[in-house]
Amino acid sequence: MKISLNTFGLYLGPVAFITVNFLVEFSGLNPAAQSMLALAAWMAIWWITEAIPIAATAILPLILMPLLGILPIGDVSANYMHPTVLLYMGGFLLATGIEKWNLHRRIALNIINLLGTDLRRIVLGFILATGILSMWISNSATSLMMLPIGLAVVSQFKAQLGESNSSIADRLGKNIMLGIAYSASIGGVATLIGTPTNAIMVAVIEELYNYTIGFNEWFMFGLPLASVMLIICWYYLVSTANPLPKKFRLADEKSIIGKQLSDLGRTSYEEWNVLIVFGLVCIAWILRESVLQQLIPLLNDTIIVLIGVVLLFVLPSSSGKDQILDWKTAERIPWGILILFGGGLALAEGFQSTGLAEWIGQKFTLLEGISFFLLLLIIIASVNFLTEVTSNVATASMLLPILASVALKLDLHPFGLMIGATLAASCAFMLPVATPPNAVVFGSGYLKMKDMVSAGFWLNVISILLVTLMVYFVLPLMWGIDLLSNPF
Repeated sequence: MKISLNTFGLYLGPVAFITVNFLVEFSGLNPAAQSMLALAAWMAIWWITEAIPIAATAILPLILMPLLGILPIGDVSANYMHPTVLLYMGGFLLATGIEKWNLHRRIALNIINLLGTDLRRIVLGFILATGILSMWISNSATSLMMLPIGLAVVSQFKAQLGESNSSIADRLGKNIMLGIAYSASIGGVATLIGTPTNAIMVAVIEELYNYTIGFNEWFMFGLPLASVMLIICWYYLVSTANPLPKKFRLADEKSIIGKQLSDLGRTSYEEWNVLIVFGLVCIAWILRESVLQQLIPLLNDTIIVLIGVVLLFVLPSSSGKDQILDWKTAERIPWGILILFGGGLALAEGFQSTGLAEWIGQKFTLLEGISFFLLLLIIIASVNFLTEVTSNVATASMLLPILASVALKLDLHPFGLMIGATLAASCAFMLPVATPPNAVVFGSGYLKMKDMVSAGFWLNVISILLVTLMVYFVLPLMWGIDLLSNPF
């Protein structure tokens, strides 16, 4: 009888927990730390094999950490309502308001309409529209919204190109589909709410070092990185992966986009309200440190986004019968991701409070002679390819506390390794299972496995090199830190 990976992992997790906690002795490890190690092993196996939903696995710390005497239930549960978890919840709710009134669709169609003068520019339009939206809306929702627009555009182009240019139409379809998937992942890198891994990193850093990475602080680093990656992604797709002819124009290339814009009608009262609130939240995030905290010292990014969310719940719609954002719509946000955040933070606190993090760090003595640049490159490459087959959120939750310990042992600034690994987790482009956007476009019918693997492999390599260079050279300059010493 053939046993699936999920079933195998379902039994292996508890077996690993019992083995590590009761049957093995670890030199220099106290009982609480050993129990924490056993719990981490169990969660890692269930996360990697997805034996049960990954959010359900994240509930284990609430059960086992108090029972094993690692931390009281109150301390463990506090992680599930951490300010960064609430920041991400607020981001989800704002995005839900944008999606409810189709504002995201209008923004995307206008960007594509603005740039779509030839085949290459059409691909650029899809990449920029998807990338910009995924900075604020979940990568999955963005790719799902862009897919039918892409399919409609490709279908019209295939009809206009005819059989004689069918190969060009096929390459256009592949580039638009891959462009949507890849730019959805890349765009999320630019902001703290763009992808869950960024939020987990910020929360872990705040938990371990009592240092808060502000929205603006990250945006100034993440936006240039995402922008360069988006342009590289576009040029690579249209020039190398699936080459498209330069200045290949169609007689009526914008008609499908224009029709969809026309179908949306004029910008509604609700769209204007959502746009204004969203714009004010973004401006407040950017000006918080330099202006707003001079007037309100205790203001932070979480409070700002929650003010925006409450405004959406207060503002009435044009009908006057309901609000811009209602709770029935708000209930659709991915609550499981928020639970997953909490589980990751509980792990990090357990690693730190029991001394497990320090014990793990001491095991990395073999790395003491290696150059920081090479170590950073190895970690980024390892995480990049690991997340091709594992959840990037789960991978970040497992690895970030360990990397903090490694940095402590090697007397390195922890931000270098932790930020490098976090960014790498968002750059998995090879397999449909690597990220939800990859899976979404793979079902379009325009892609085969070899198309995604061949294009994604080289984009993985490019992203590894770019992330390494940005973290090593740009991060210290922008944030004023020395990566070769640990200030904590």
